[in-house]
Amino acid sequence: MKVSDLGSKTSPRGVWVLAVGAALCILATSTLAAGPETKPVSNKDKKLPASKAEDPKNALYPAPKNANDIERYNENIKKSYNYRFGKNPWLPSQTQSETGEFIPANAFPKAEYCAKCHEEAHREWRESAHANAFRVPFYKRSVDILNSTKGIEYSRHCEGCHNPIALFSGALTKGSKLDRTSDNDGVTCMVCHSIRKVQNTSGIGSFVMGVPSVILNEDGTPRPGVVPFDEILAKPKLHAAAVMKDFYRSAEFCATCHKAAVPRQLNDYKWLRAFTVYDEWQQSSWSKENPLPFYKKETVSNCQTCHMKPVEATSDYGAKEGKLKSHRFLGASTAIPVFYGFDEQLKKITEFLQDDLLNVDIFGISKGNSDEVIAPLDRSNFTLAADETVTMHVYIQNKGIGHSLVPEQRDFYEAWVEFKVTDADGKTITYSGFLKPDGYLDDRAHSFTNRLISKDGKFLDLHQVWQTRTIAYNNTISPGRSDLVRYQFALPDGVRGPLKVEAKVNYRRFRQGWLEYALQKKGVQYPVVVMASKTLVLNVGENVGKSDAPGQKPEMKEVLRWNNYGIALLGELQYAKAVEAFQKVVELNPEYADGYINIAAADIPFEKYEPALKNLEKALAMRPNDARALYYKATVYRIQGRLDDAIELFKQVIAQYPRGRDAHRELGFTYYQQKKYELARASYESLQGIDPDDLAAHYNLMLIYRRLGMKEKSAEQAAYFSDKKDDPGANAFALEFLRANPQISNESVPWHIHSDLSRQKTAAASGDND
Repeated sequence: MKVSDLGSKTSPRGVWVLAVGAALCILATSTLAAGPETKPVSNKDKKLPASKAEDPKNALYPAPKNANDIERYNENIKKSYNYRFGKNPWLPSQTQSETGEFIPANAFPKAEYCAKCHEEAHREWRESAHANAFRVPFYKRSVDILNSTKGIEYSRHCEGCHNPIALFSGALTKGSKLDRTSDNDGVTCMVCHSIRKVQNTSGIGSFVMGVPSVILNEDGTPRPGVVPFDEILAKPKLHAAAVMKDFYRSAEFCATCHKAAVPRQLNDYKWLRAFTVYDEWQQSSWSKENPLPFYKKETVSNCQTCHMKPVEATSDYGAKEGKLKSHRFLGASTAIPVFYGFDEQLKKITEFLQDDLLNVDIFGISKGNSDEVIAPLDRSNFTLAADETVTMHVYIQNKGIGHSLVPEQRDFYEAWVEFKVTDADGKTITYSGFLKPDGYLDDRAHSFTNRLISKDGKFLDLHQVWQTRTIAYNNTISPGRSDLVRYQFALPDGVRGPLKVEAKVNYRRFRQGWLEYALQKKGVQYPVVVMASKTLVLNVGENVGKSDAPGQKPEMKEVLRWNNYGIALLGELQYAKAVEAFQKVVELNPEYADGYINIAAADIPFEKYEPALKNLEKALAMRPNDARALYYKATVYRIQGRLDDAIELFKQVIAQYPRGRDAHRELGFTYYQQKKYELARASYESLQGIDPDDLAAHYNLMLIYRRLGMKEKSAEQAAYFSDKKDDPGANAFALEFLRANPQISNESVPWHIHSDLSRQKTAAASGDND
């Protein structure tokens, strides 16, 4: 884009939307920080004095004047900098600087400077996780453990995203005397607005940082440092060209930090994936880049769509028609606003978390040891009797989040299901997912979390990711999918109805143990947000469900309840049960093509290929060229050895979804089976262009390059594969931990029951019926 193409020709204020209106992703919805709140500078109804901006004594943040200043700075830094990981000074972070040189901290104009004209954006940013990405104890305690146990140079892995100014200035080396006041601002305006390029979507700071510049010279070259405000107001196009890039509006921009791994340099072990928020989005229906999600969206939604929604703005030069892209970067960071007293931010985050993101359905019940599920409960006729054992089936659907629940460092976040049944007298019959008086979560709760395990089989309860060898269990709900939870209990003898059944999904930041460690305070408790809930009333005795009038077609929402139940069963590897649920879907609505595709998706891993093909043909008769149906049909053809037919179908899928990872992977393998190595190479290289860390691509390219005589490239892919493949002995590290924690061992099994029978029996024997 040319400078002349930017901005408005009629209003200086109008072009400023290009400066801040659509940049920045959510680099730290999961990372927190410490220090006093900085008050925004107001410019409302006030002329900006150019003379003060020009006077060095009054400059908000003096910066290097020219390249010679930066060169001298680098000469001094390099004398004492610890190049622990080789010539690249930024490792283990994947960040790069545009020049390859260090950038002085004072080359980044401070946020207060930007606030002169962007008052409302600054006010929102100050309360965001970006602004507090380093300073609060929730993050600082974690990085302090790393610094004290391995050395400050290892924290470069973290600070590429949490504190880029400290990294690029060369401050992260032992004995550094550099000024660190920028720590209080974390990811500032000019951190994101100085990024020149996205390297790839591997994360760990996979961006290229330029020398900060708030304006371009007339010849298009960047001018470092601050400039007088009146010059910016007089040349808004040159300002916008300096601080805005089209890719700031992309999910790939966010991927540079919202995807992470622990590399060998950090853990002295091997490469381990940490989190993949970008991948979760890219493979979801939200991106419209993948044909395989169970549900489809009408339009593309990326990170900024949800986390930078337009808000009312009246005194910000970045506003357009009274609207500004929110710089609160709302996510799930409830701890920061509590710690600093940011009441408005906490209110907005709570509203964000409760904005119809999840669907809770108390869907079915089974009695005694029967496998039969009576469902949906509110539309079924059945009886409940005292002294009867029942199992209730509750599913939670992630319908409104573009990534998993919960994403990123779920080892110290806490989201869980609270399930409670009480009788007519208010007595508790069963209760799972409660908080104990000391704030700790019920050990038997169904939670969306993981457990990082060391080589000693110990739970790394202080987030020491560099000591991780395996994950004991890792539970989440991917976007558009559902999770099924089963609660087994006995109805007491003489129980009085009606029974009140409640199911909630709760969330809090952080897990109690980490909260107490971070704040160095026992018993402190932070807010719990109820993200979604459902209540159902059942009779002891006869229950009569709602029913459709004779001949009335069931509503689509009732069809989709069975669909969500089937999706949950499929996720638990209960293929036969999933097929039964999806068959119910097409029975209720024979015109729902995805129902037939879902049956096939459950039949294929169960090796029922011919039934799968028949159902796929039914779907394709309704929706010719449906990419999802074509993909599964091609997969069956490949398994059956019909390779040419499979290739033709995979190519049709890719024509519709060029960034669909699975189709590229399958097409590459099919070509490989035919020994068409150049074509296979092209497919796998396309896959790496989407996901640079795809393990199948590394392995197969290793073989393909070798067969094509490309020995160096083969060796390179072999090294990647060796480092990134699973350690076959890693699961052994978790055995000791799982033996000592049977509840977590139970949770690690895809299909499991939360049974209260033994507790109820013990309580009855002791006379404690509450």
